Amino acid sequence: MLEVSHISYQYEKQETAALTDVSFSINRGEWVSIVGHNGSGKSTLVKLLGAILPLQEGRITVESLAVSEVNSYDIHGKVGMVFQNPDNQFVGATVEDDIAFGLENYGIDYEEMHRRVDTVLDAVSMHHMKTHEPHHLSGGQKQRVAIAGVIALRPDIIILDEATAMLDPEGRREVLSVIRQLQHDLNLTVIAITHDLEETVEADRLLVMHQGRLLMQGTPQDLFERGDELQALGLPLPFSMRMYQLITGESKFVKDEELLTYL
Repeated sequence: MLEVSHISYQYEKQETAALTDVSFSINRGEWVSIVGHNGSGKSTLVKLLGAILPLQEGRITVESLAVSEVNSYDIHGKVGMVFQNPDNQFVGATVEDDIAFGLENYGIDYEEMHRRVDTVLDAVSMHHMKTHEPHHLSGGQKQRVAIAGVIALRPDIIILDEATAMLDPEGRREVLSVIRQLQHDLNLTVIAITHDLEETVEADRLLVMHQGRLLMQGTPQDLFERGDELQALGLPLPFSMRMYQLITGESKFVKDEELLTYL
C-alpha cells in the first residue's frame, strides 16, 4: 500500500539531518503507529508522506504512485491527514459547509456532495451538529468533524498527526474508537503519529523513530518486551505494563483486563 525507501531530509541552516535513510512498508488495512520523542523526525516524515514537503533523497510510493510535486494532487486524494489542532483545518461557517468545502475542491457534484456529507457525519456520530459552527464544538467533537472531512474524500490512507494530543482521556478514547470503526468499515490504512505508547497497544505494528532514524519496528507486544530501550528513548511504557513490572518485577506485556484480574 505504501512503500518508503531510503528517504533522507535536511532543513536549511540545520547541521543534522531531520531524517536519515528511513525505509519501511505498510500493507493495506494495517494500523501502524509511529512513535518518537520530540526531534525524532516524526513531523518531517508525516509531511513527506502527505506530499507537503518535497522529497530530497529516496522514494515514497502509494499504490505504486510516486509521491512527488507533480503527483501531489493525486496523492492528496489518496492520503488524508488529521492534524493535532482541528481549528487549523476548519474553513466553513458550519460543520456541513466545512466538509463540503473539500468536496467542492475535488469537483464532486452537488447531490453527491450532500450525500457524502450526511454519510460521514453519521459515521462519526455528528449529524446532529450539522448546522453548528465548528469553533463552538468541544475538542473531541472538532476532531470528529475533521475526521469526517477527511474520509468524505474517500482516501485509502489516513494519517493521524498527534490527532489526540490536545484531548482529555475520554475524548482521546472516543476519537480513537471512531477511527477504529471507520478503519473496519472502510478498509482504511491508518498511520498514527504519537509520542504516547498508550495509544499504540492495539496497533498492528509499531515503528520507533529516534534522531531521524528508524530504530525498531515490530508488534507492540514484541517491542514492549524491550521496555528498557523504549524508556531510555524517553518513551514511557503503557500504564498496564508499568504496573505489571511494579508488581512482579518482570518485563512482560499484559493487557489492562489481565492486570485487573491479576490484582
